[in-house]
Amino acid sequence: MLLETDRSHLWHPYTSAVDPIPVYPVKRAQGVTIELEDGTRLIDGTSSWWACIHGYNNPVLNDAVTEQVKEMSHVMFGGFTHRPAVLLAEKLLDIAPHGLSRIFYCDSGSVSVEIALKMAVQYWQSFGRITKTKFATVKSGYHGNTWKAMSVCDPVTGMHGIFGNALSPQFFAEQPRTRFGSEWDPEDIESMRRILERNNNEIAAVIIEPVVQGAGGMWFYHPQYLNELSKLCREHDALLIFDEIATGFGRTGEMFATYHTEVVPDIMTIGKALTGGGICHLPRRWQLRK
Repeated sequence: MLLETDRSHLWHPYTSAVDPIPVYPVKRAQGVTIELEDGTRLIDGTSSWWACIHGYNNPVLNDAVTEQVKEMSHVMFGGFTHRPAVLLAEKLLDIAPHGLSRIFYCDSGSVSVEIALKMAVQYWQSFGRITKTKFATVKSGYHGNTWKAMSVCDPVTGMHGIFGNALSPQFFAEQPRTRFGSEWDPEDIESMRRILERNNNEIAAVIIEPVVQGAGGMWFYHPQYLNELSKLCREHDALLIFDEIATGFGRTGEMFATYHTEVVPDIMTIGKALTGGGICHLPRRWQLRK
């Protein structure tokens, strides 16, 4: 009955609605183990799409949630604030790259990217640079499945190719090819350089997954690419957005992937590993570049 209702009425992500792949009913989860309704036990090697870094049913997180719900489960952030939000902000800013000083909370990785892109456009609008509404990125990237976020995912090999003609066209440089740990090849940045030189009046920001392209094949590339990219962004009046939703909180061996570089991005999106899936932004206190 459970699976029949599921098949009849629920659409699952990244599968056909007409001929979907099988789904498996979960009864409970503990640590790294997912137990199905029939008693089968599975090891979740994806940590729930990289979000459940501390394991399922973690007693520390469970206790924190229980205690918080006793006080309030939710209150709107418009016109209000509360101690958990402020304390979390203090902790995040303590470990974030120096220079990131503002936080914007939201509810998912895709929405986090949407807001980061909106921030970039609004930044330039506030200085009268009304033509700067597009974005540059690199091929094989992934930044989420909401509308604007899809437009900066790889348009060919990504998951959203069917929407290509409906999405805002963006600028795609060649994927960084120099591998992490290899000798840096300066030619690697030239594709992005040409895009920024030719289109700097249109480009509000460059968005990129720092050091690791996750859904694009777990591609680890040279951090020097990001150092060079940061210089280009400043030369051509483009903000730099690091999408650390998947790479943050120790995934690359550093607390954030940006610590492999000399860069402090203008905006950094974080999530997934943050308390099992919370999302927020860390924008810098910006100044118009002369």
